[in-house]
Amino acid sequence: MSWREIPIFSTIIVLSAAMTMIALGFWQLNRADEKNALLAYYKAAPIDTETMPYPEGEDAIEQALYRRVTAQCADVEAVLGKAGTNRVGVKGWAQVAQCTLANGQKADVALGWSRRPEPPEYAGGPVSGILAPGGRIVADPPLADLGPLAAPDPADLPNNHLAYAGQWFFFALTALVIYFLALRKKLRRPD
Repeated sequence: MSWREIPIFSTIIVLSAAMTMIALGFWQLNRADEKNALLAYYKAAPIDTETMPYPEGEDAIEQALYRRVTAQCADVEAVLGKAGTNRVGVKGWAQVAQCTLANGQKADVALGWSRRPEPPEYAGGPVSGILAPGGRIVADPPLADLGPLAAPDPADLPNNHLAYAGQWFFFALTALVIYFLALRKKLRRPD
C-alpha cells in the first residue's frame, strides 16, 4: 500500500475530532481565566460594609454573591436539615428554610447550625446574612435559636477548568497516536 492509499474519509474524521478536542481544550483554558477573575471578584466582596436588599434576578444575584443582604421571609414552605458545618468546623446540620420573600422571589435561608437534624420552629420574618451561590442567604446572626454556620467562602467553588483543558488535549493526542499507529500498520502490510 502506498501513501496515496491513505483512507481520506477516516483521516478527515480523526483530524476533525482532534481539532475539535484541541479547540475545547483552549476554550477550557479561557474559562479557567474567567473563573479566576470571578473568584478574585468574589474574594474582594466587602462583607463588612452596608447591607443591600436581596437582589432581583439571576444576574443581580450573581453580582451580589458573598455580600451582606437583607430580606423578609414572608412565607415559609418548609424547614429542612442538610449537612452543614458551624463556624469552628464542627459537622452537623444546617437548618434551611425554603422561603417566599416579600417581593415574591423564592430563596433558601440557612437559618443556622444544630447537632440534630430535626428542624426548628420558624415562621419567617426579617433575615440578614451573606448571599451564597444559588441565591441562598446564610443568616448572620443565626435565627431560630441555632448556632452560627460557617460563612460561605469563594474558595469552596471548584475551578477545575485547567484539568478539563488537559483532558481535552490528552484525548486529542490519544486519538492522533492511535490513528497514526493504525495507519502505520496498514501501510506496512504487504499487498
